[in-house]
Amino acid sequence: MLYSLFRKALAVFILIPLLSTRVIAADTTSYIQVLNVATRHLDTILVAKYHLEAPNWHPNGYLIVNSYGKLYTLNLASKQLARLNTGFAEECNNDHGLSPDKKWLAISHNNRADTSSKPYHSAIYILPVGGGVPRPVTNQTPSYWHGWSTDGKTLAYCAERNGNYDIYTIGVTGGAEKRMTSAEGLDDGPEYSPDGKYIYFNSYRTGHMQIWRMKTDGSEPEQLTFDENSNWFAHPSPDNKHIVFIAYITDEKQSHLFGKQVKLRLMDLRTKEIKDLTDVFFGGQGTINVPSWSSDSKKLAFVSYRVN
Repeated sequence: MLYSLFRKALAVFILIPLLSTRVIAADTTSYIQVLNVATRHLDTILVAKYHLEAPNWHPNGYLIVNSYGKLYTLNLASKQLARLNTGFAEECNNDHGLSPDKKWLAISHNNRADTSSKPYHSAIYILPVGGGVPRPVTNQTPSYWHGWSTDGKTLAYCAERNGNYDIYTIGVTGGAEKRMTSAEGLDDGPEYSPDGKYIYFNSYRTGHMQIWRMKTDGSEPEQLTFDENSNWFAHPSPDNKHIVFIAYITDEKQSHLFGKQVKLRLMDLRTKEIKDLTDVFFGGQGTINVPSWSSDSKKLAFVSYRVN
């Protein structure tokens, strides 16, 4: 499938010698930005003349980002990047995130030991948030992490099995995975609500990419957005009052490519009212793939780009 060629972008720099990825690697400027949700005030934390993606926000005052298969911490005060020790996992893509207690980090890493004939071999691992040797969780590929249950016991992820990308869950110690969706087309970006009631996700089941949610057992799927944008990656705020998501302003079908015109939007979960958080900017894949709220629900971290 065409969209699978562009999924989970940083892995492609290593694995797929496409011309477009070489252009990104050579010519991209990344802007890591922090947005005050109430005031819409925007701070640029770091400008880097290379590709950075997918910030997670740790309450101890730093972000975790990926770049060319490796993970880094970005100190919000000093604005300094430092390599995060991920052991053998040096082909990480932009699907990574923190456990509810902020002590552990889930990553998606290309498993070169996987012998399947599939073109992508991403598997999910867990390691201490300060760095260490990753422990494998999934034994089937490709699997791309996106969510951690409120009790810390379960991971939610997007995975391709039998030719279709659906949402699955698995215990943090591994074992049998549970299929949560079965609709035709891509289901992606699963993330648990802080109250433990829902999994938010984006789905192409209607023929247009929109935001959905379902109960954590996979029941009662509910469509939340109905507009002309292609909407991806719904992230609930820690106070459970809002979700933020990225909207491609053109119909991108089942793709979430880099280098598109996008904006961030905010939904009030009580009223279902949606507002723009940003003007349209150059972004897409890598902008806000993973949870990036501050712990007080007041700010968001994301990445915008320029290609020279």
